[in-house]
Amino acid sequence: MNIDLTNKNALVCGSTAGIGKAVAKQLAKMGATVTLVARNEAKLKETLIELHHDKGQKHNYFVADFSNPKEVKEKVAIAKERKTWHILVNNTGGPKGGPIFEADTEEFTKAFSQHLVCNQILVQALVPGMKEADYGRIINIISTSVKQPIDGLGVSNTIRGAVANWSKTLANELGQYGITVNNVLPGFTATDRLENIIDKAAERTGKSKDEASKWMQSLVPAKRFAQPGEVANAVAFLATEAASYINGINLPVDGGRTKSL
Repeated sequence: MNIDLTNKNALVCGSTAGIGKAVAKQLAKMGATVTLVARNEAKLKETLIELHHDKGQKHNYFVADFSNPKEVKEKVAIAKERKTWHILVNNTGGPKGGPIFEADTEEFTKAFSQHLVCNQILVQALVPGMKEADYGRIINIISTSVKQPIDGLGVSNTIRGAVANWSKTLANELGQYGITVNNVLPGFTATDRLENIIDKAAERTGKSKDEASKWMQSLVPAKRFAQPGEVANAVAFLATEAASYINGINLPVDGGRTKSL
């Protein structure tokens, strides 16, 4: 089974922390040359140092703020003049939590722009190169909420669903070119995002943070939270030649928490 990514170029968004960083490190370990993308240049430089380069890779980065799609479009246009990417990992921090009824309409507009519009910009920039290479892997890190909405994450539930349907449509259009498009759906994963969700759960239920954390873990058949690297492993496999006939799917990595198949 070929899971080697030597001579493959990967662009990983949101790659200075949590799942995105874990993905970047795993792809580099498997031989890919990684381009990191995030808004904080200092953290990008720190992450760059941590990437494996055992196969002579020359990893790099560019700074882009996904709250500004115009900036993302300009930055990727400049970057693609120097490189063709075979792998695109779309990963952006989730919208703030809260009941959907209480959400301001601007929250939906902002989240749609940050997630779906920026994804579209990156895909339109990178797919021509993938077609020429006859190899493309587009992997979107979204949420199990596309299968089962999560209480208290109204805006996120809505926007993640939009991204999932965009992805499936794209998979149908691009499959003929040797390009696959798949979604990885992390469950409760030990990241800063989860810490925020635990804080909100504690506030909402009147529990302590530790009680809220244990209650959330009790909802998972595995009885624990995932580590970012466990999600990264799924993303990395989908990026390989071995996953060439897996296309248009939602892959939960949630320890069995999602109730649906």
